[in-house]
Amino acid sequence: MTRLLVTGAGGQLGTELVAVAQSRGLECVGVTHADLDIVDADATVAVVESVRPTLIIHGAAWTAVDNCETDPAKALAVNGHGSAHVVEAARRVGARVIYVSTDYVFDGTKPSPYIESDPTNPVSSYGRSKLTGEHAMSGDDAIVRISWVCGYTGGNMVKTILRIAENQDLLSFVDDQHGHPTFADDAAARIVDLALADVTGIWHVTNQGAVSWFQFAREVLIAAGLDPERVRPIMTADLQPPRPAPRPANSVLENRAMTNAGWALLDDFRVPLKRLVNRLLSESNKT
Repeated sequence: MTRLLVTGAGGQLGTELVAVAQSRGLECVGVTHADLDIVDADATVAVVESVRPTLIIHGAAWTAVDNCETDPAKALAVNGHGSAHVVEAARRVGARVIYVSTDYVFDGTKPSPYIESDPTNPVSSYGRSKLTGEHAMSGDDAIVRISWVCGYTGGNMVKTILRIAENQDLLSFVDDQHGHPTFADDAAARIVDLALADVTGIWHVTNQGAVSWFQFAREVLIAAGLDPERVRPIMTADLQPPRPAPRPANSVLENRAMTNAGWALLDDFRVPLKRLVNRLLSESNKT
């Protein structure tokens, strides 16, 4: 019987991973940062040997991109060495690892979408630390790269855009960074699918529809029934204050491995976006 361990279970993706696994009747244990600090190798082994999973979906990470840039040692300790600790612990109990990675492993200079086999070249401490985590995986494991993640739990750009729209007439978002928005519930369902299918190698899992952050902000306002003309485009170079970490200008991930393997692609991002916005606004109206 499949026994699943989810690290990072308190995050926006981890929460959905646990919910998906439980909804499918899987035996699933989710551990949050409070339960396990993966930087501690001995603690990681203790938790994994206690649970004795057959599969580990490793979603625990330090994802604060700008904070990673100012503390690269911590980023490497968590995202790089911590991921190696998870793999080492998995080997002790015969478990496979599905590692959740990121579009930030690419430098963003490619003029077309990135496929799984494209050369990596991260330009930020966060990206470098996540790539170190990728390199910790073995041939029996799988790497799932996601991008621009939004969900119900925790902070994300959908919530930020709605909050700004409530307090400001005009919103400014960059129009020179492009990606595939990915919604945590859709991504979690597919990651569990892939885990149960015993896939190996690298997979890009995103919702469809490439946009800039400017275009995405407009879509959020449309989903909320607000005027998208309130959003104006700016360039990354004009952000004040400037962001510490460089962002890839192009982080569109083509889901080629899924296509080649015959998996249906996830919905256009506007479908889960509308679902999330409706939920957020409904709960906001209750309060």
